[in-house]
Amino acid sequence: MKYRWCAAAAALLVAFANPARAQSQLFYLEAQAVGGYSKTLDRGILYSMTQEDAMQKPSVGFDWIRRLSGETRDFGSVGLQVRLAYNHEPESKLELQVYNAYLRYKANFANLWAGHDRPAFGLSSYLDSHSLLLPTLAMMGYGFDRDWGAGVARDFGWGGVAASLTTGSGMPLYFRGNYLASARLSRGVLERDSWNLGLSAASGEMLETMGYKLMNDDPFPFRMVTVDGAWFWTRFESRIELMAGRKMEHDSYAACLRLGMNLLAENRLKIEAQPVLMKMGEESSFSMHAGVSYQLTADLALRSLYRYDDENRDHTFIAQVYYYKRV
Repeated sequence: MKYRWCAAAAALLVAFANPARAQSQLFYLEAQAVGGYSKTLDRGILYSMTQEDAMQKPSVGFDWIRRLSGETRDFGSVGLQVRLAYNHEPESKLELQVYNAYLRYKANFANLWAGHDRPAFGLSSYLDSHSLLLPTLAMMGYGFDRDWGAGVARDFGWGGVAASLTTGSGMPLYFRGNYLASARLSRGVLERDSWNLGLSAASGEMLETMGYKLMNDDPFPFRMVTVDGAWFWTRFESRIELMAGRKMEHDSYAACLRLGMNLLAENRLKIEAQPVLMKMGEESSFSMHAGVSYQLTADLALRSLYRYDDENRDHTFIAQVYYYKRV
């Protein structure tokens, strides 16, 4: 059922692209090999987070973006990114993943989107993590990296504002009384000023999902405020995200700090470290991530990740070969 909903929504978005008069498009082939070792499990694994999570797994797919143009201007774009991922543990060995499936429209007053895109909440609203091993808080149960719904955003010289209304189900599409309303106000333009500071709020009844797996049929309340920031200086990058609110009827807090250093010509080598602290009710957890990535060619990247999770006392080592080429 969940795949039929996702496929139908993606097909509808592609259909919207037909009326454009003068189009240009980008088409990328995507493939990745992912594998590692878990000390707690004492065996090899073929995923970066858990078997249930969508990212990252061995997969092949494509990323298609089409610009929509009229006689006088570009008025939007449509995008579709699909992967066929391999699961080596459950009975179903192959998993169809619809990652991006959006229609974006440039209105005179703002930019609008509908489909499967980024909710206006926290660091994941502008940090593209679709190929990265380091997770954001949205990938760890505090929101969603992508969600089905619609949103609006407007950029100003001093920053921007954005809002979205989504299903609160993440990768799959479900209708069980679930929803998530989010809004973000930001100051600074990262590409111009090398810094950005954001304040977000989200409220709704979310579904507990891990990748495409529904963990519970009943939605749970989610009320959260977050402060996020990014600052680039010479070869150094820093990102921070702080959350506080209510989740599943419990006071909840989460904090994430990502520090990175770029090396070599064209910043081809990156070293990163990321501690994450989460607390919900009386339960708390801490994890530490350290990663190294190297851009071997324009199309091929090599990445590695070490993660320590104090909840499971687990040491995990992950390696990834990621291929992304325009054709």
